Amino acid sequence: MVEQSDRAPLLDWEEVPPAELPPSVPSPESEDSLQSGVSSLLSWGCVGAELSSNTSPVRPNKVTAVLGESARSPYKQSGPGGDASATDEEGDCALHGLSVRDRRINGWEEKDQIVAVFVVTFDTRSGNMIEWCLPQDVNLEGVEFKSMASGSHRISSDFIYFRKGCYFGLACFANMPVESELERGARMKSVGILSPSYTLLYRHMHFLENQVRHQLQCPGQYSPLEAFYEDKKAVLPPGGNGLITACPTNSIGPIVNRCMHPEMKITHPAGCMSQFIRFFGEQIMVLWKFALLRKRILIFSPPPVGVVCYRVYCCCCLANVSIPGMGVLVPELRPFFYVNVADIAALETELSYVACTTEKIFEEKKELYDVYIDNQNVKTHRESLQPLLRLNNADRAKYRKLCEQRQLLLYSQEVDGDCTSNEEDLFILFFMEQNNRIFQTLSEVAGSADPTLTAEHVRAMGLDPHSDRSFLVDLLEVYGIDVMLVIDNPCCPAVLGS
Repeated sequence: MVEQSDRAPLLDWEEVPPAELPPSVPSPESEDSLQSGVSSLLSWGCVGAELSSNTSPVRPNKVTAVLGESARSPYKQSGPGGDASATDEEGDCALHGLSVRDRRINGWEEKDQIVAVFVVTFDTRSGNMIEWCLPQDVNLEGVEFKSMASGSHRISSDFIYFRKGCYFGLACFANMPVESELERGARMKSVGILSPSYTLLYRHMHFLENQVRHQLQCPGQYSPLEAFYEDKKAVLPPGGNGLITACPTNSIGPIVNRCMHPEMKITHPAGCMSQFIRFFGEQIMVLWKFALLRKRILIFSPPPVGVVCYRVYCCCCLANVSIPGMGVLVPELRPFFYVNVADIAALETELSYVACTTEKIFEEKKELYDVYIDNQNVKTHRESLQPLLRLNNADRAKYRKLCEQRQLLLYSQEVDGDCTSNEEDLFILFFMEQNNRIFQTLSEVAGSADPTLTAEHVRAMGLDPHSDRSFLVDLLEVYGIDVMLVIDNPCCPAVLGS
């Protein structure tokens, strides 16, 4: 049996017997309660869960999930206590903010299963090629380019998240100098895996890092990888595509429907979401609007690409909404992680995605994306989206509030020793509550006797009535919300929505 990899730094949940779990924890009643409530709320949730809630004028007070047929997937435990053997990784939670005790109460445990394991090498004559894999009949076409990013020859190591059809992959790359004319002085390999879900890929980061170094030093010795595959290989449901489509939750707070996000092993001490926001600064508010509008977002960066894969993940988190039924008919904001020229055909069919690349040629292929990010420069070639690039006073006010809440959290951690909350929870919940406020207000106006959206409504949503008009127009159109927008000219209102 192959040992489990190291736990991710943020996964430090204390095991509590099920009897000690309170029946429910109410969500915050106001914005000021955000800091105290973050540790008791789910930062993200599940794909395709049916939801019901009692809502306040601003946001849901309580959200519960009702499972459909997909809940009977072999990736979940059937009983309320779960399988004891399946929860021996104390604290290795698939959902950030959801502890082992919560998962046991709800009888949900995602099994850690691998579809394939492979070794990719760079050959000076043939280029990238698959050197070895298990099972031998698995379709790995294109994986040799996904797991060894273009330009990687300039760096010594990297890790890459990617998609391969309905599966997700993680590969660790390493470049070792060698005294060999045949290899032109360098030996480069990647060792990777495919899984039905990217939720638990981080668990194997350490193992893959060790194995790629082993393959560089001792080429052709695959026995540890064979043992790993035999230990972790998936038994997928017949006729299914292997994707996890739903997972249960309890009523300890709002959940995010339609998008399950992983807790990844991170390379930044403060966390990938914290680093993401510090990297972009106020521009995070621009990305937030594009994510909420379900635009196609492509991030360019030279290698290493691992940290850029985290930016893909963080962009998706900006669009979290926990209001039942909201956004069900809009395109799902799908994380593609790393892409290269071999993915062009797949991207041409996508209505909404976030991806990253190291290939500059993508910038010229404007039909593939709506928003292009180069380092900290966010731009769009679409004239209708140009107004969204300009920050307004409401955007700056939200960003200041986010920074203030972060400072309060850091102060409480330093002075009071509060270890129950972290920056990841705070950032995720901040944008979720902002999104909930917008859609709650829009839903109430659309369902009222006078479905007129006024400047007062817009201000209540935390938006600028004039500068955010184009954003609102796009938002109403994308989500099919029928309201009458009266801001610029009360005499000639514009009817918006489906």
